[in-house]
Amino acid sequence: MPLSKKLLAEFFGTFWLVLGGCGSAVLAAGFPDVGIGLLGVSLAFGLTVLTMAYAIGHISGCHLNPAVSVGLWLGGRFSAAELGPYIIAQVIGGVAGGAVLYVIASGSADFSVAGGFASNGFGAHSPGGYGMTAAIVCEVVMTMMFLFVIMGATDKRAPAGFAPIAIGLCLTLIHLISIPVTNTSVNPARSTGVALFVGDWAIAQLWLFWLMPIIGGGLGGLTYKFVASSDD
Repeated sequence: MPLSKKLLAEFFGTFWLVLGGCGSAVLAAGFPDVGIGLLGVSLAFGLTVLTMAYAIGHISGCHLNPAVSVGLWLGGRFSAAELGPYIIAQVIGGVAGGAVLYVIASGSADFSVAGGFASNGFGAHSPGGYGMTAAIVCEVVMTMMFLFVIMGATDKRAPAGFAPIAIGLCLTLIHLISIPVTNTSVNPARSTGVALFVGDWAIAQLWLFWLMPIIGGGLGGLTYKFVASSDD
């Protein structure tokens, strides 16, 4: 598959992840009486990955996440030559998803990015008031386990055809655990896609949601590579 088509697939996949996942949080989570809440937002993020895994997994591998690309590279599943282009395509897709969401959300007279616009944060900007240390540990561990599941589910020895379900449900579980802590990143492209529209504190704290998921993704890739390696 030509690299250009892989990058286009990653663009659309990450666009869908940000629009679907963050869109559920911004537009539907707190809607009076029928809001979908934390459970609904968690499921929405999982569904974006599940649906795109089936749609573009055979084209680009459906990374949708710089931390996933780094983890797969360190785990021996992805070419270093494609790492930079993939990350660029993912970030552009995430920003495009954030832009479309901003246009839609702005259609309400009550909308304001002061509400956070689904951005990730710690301290005063953590949904549950969690500090930096908690945010660091949470993002590293959650991303590490995400990569561990991704690599295991896509291992050639795993049952065929079920990887998107396992990966989508894993991301749902991650959100159920960590939305109160950081609003759940585990994905620098997702964080960047909305933070740019909030500016201010969201940009100031964005470093954590790049560095920690990438560290966690790398650890997950290396850990699975070690655990799954054969001594034969």
